[in-house]
Amino acid sequence: MLPEGLDQQPISHIARHISLMGFNCVRLTWATYMFTRYSNLTVAQSFMNNGLHDAISRIEKKNPHLLGLTVVKAQWTVIKELGRHGVMLVLDNHVSEPMWCCGSNDGNGFWGDKYFQPEEWLEGLDIVAKIYKDLPMVIGISLRNELRGPLQNESVWYENVEKGAKTIHRANPNLLIIISGLDYSIDFTFLKQKPLNLFNMRNKIVYETHRYAFTKKQTDLFLTQPLNKVCETIKEEIMNKSGFLLKGKNAAPLFISEFGGDQRLTNQADNYFMGCFLLFLAELDLDWAVWTLQGNYYIRDGVSNSEEMYGMFNSTWNSLRSPEYHAKLQLVLQKLQDPKSKKPMYHLLYHPQSGKCLTIAPNNVVYASDCIGASRWSHDGDGTPIRLTGTSLCLTASREGLPITISTDCNEQSTWKLASNYQLSNIDENGKELCLDYDTYYSSSEVLVRKCVGLDGKSIDNPQTQWFKFVSINV
Repeated sequence: MLPEGLDQQPISHIARHISLMGFNCVRLTWATYMFTRYSNLTVAQSFMNNGLHDAISRIEKKNPHLLGLTVVKAQWTVIKELGRHGVMLVLDNHVSEPMWCCGSNDGNGFWGDKYFQPEEWLEGLDIVAKIYKDLPMVIGISLRNELRGPLQNESVWYENVEKGAKTIHRANPNLLIIISGLDYSIDFTFLKQKPLNLFNMRNKIVYETHRYAFTKKQTDLFLTQPLNKVCETIKEEIMNKSGFLLKGKNAAPLFISEFGGDQRLTNQADNYFMGCFLLFLAELDLDWAVWTLQGNYYIRDGVSNSEEMYGMFNSTWNSLRSPEYHAKLQLVLQKLQDPKSKKPMYHLLYHPQSGKCLTIAPNNVVYASDCIGASRWSHDGDGTPIRLTGTSLCLTASREGLPITISTDCNEQSTWKLASNYQLSNIDENGKELCLDYDTYYSSSEVLVRKCVGLDGKSIDNPQTQWFKFVSINV
């Protein structure tokens, strides 16, 4: 019941490094029973009850002031320190009984389950909303993580979501109210017919959805089907089940409160998913939370000091697990679009597999680099040049395997089209269709043109080195 990592590093160190990573918010999980049944339990007692004596010794070295606090006060202390470093908090009601989440039959999945009784759940929401009333960096509470299991029922969902939202709003009207759908927080389709009756809180409601390569047992799709088609299918499914909430008369924000992958980068399905999903996030400029921050757990499924391969931190919480994975997030860490902005829209040419963008160096070499400060581009559609904004220069290709260049001669070798929803192609001087391609196997930074991959809709060769997308920005 204590936020992870406090046996590895001082809380001030962790908070500072979260901020240095570029994150401005943490989705912090909490268990209902922590506030309704175990609120007088100290951190030391909680760890002793779980046989975590070694962890107690480590906490005594790194954060000794926490051991004598109640688990509730310790959480408050952690949240206060995160806020001091400019990090906002979304408090996620993850489970009722403290345990690893999530399974369809773990007793925590839906109202009426063994550990998930509506009255006690509402009591927990009320307590938490009141406790953090005076901490402005706590910006929202999630009603419940990943609703699931055999008891799922739409009418029960409506009844309890409305009760939960009203409970939080009464206790602390400053908070955003974050709402999960059905089927592990991916399905809101029932709202197309019947919206929630929370119109007096419209400016407080946020919906949340989750996505991984393994969602809906879709891992094999990434490994056995044409990737252009798989990515398009996944995006269409997300838009159908939750993305539709962004539009229409009852439009509301959609928060991707979980996505992620194995940061050892050895899981091919996770790697393919990541490129696809980063495109989705960048195109819609959605707010998100990556699973996960922690490099390890005090205890998980009975195993103490268990390592988390999806974690941003390594197992000792003193550095990034994967700088390469973190680098992929750099564009989507930025605010890209503001509906109130009066600045003109411009476009970056984004390569989601690497997280980099096309840039022109002072010597006019075209290369892939950090998207912050990357070159701005315009393209008026198929058969037109890709122009460097504010100049007469265009992207130009010559022959397969050679780097692209820029030129004032915007002839046929400077005209481009969408060869797929993700690939930009050009006809070379020999009449051959070639696609933009950035692959560190061939060059550490140069962007080449190579034979287009996967355009026939049948090949399962990986085309992601050729995925480039114009991302719109007005901030």
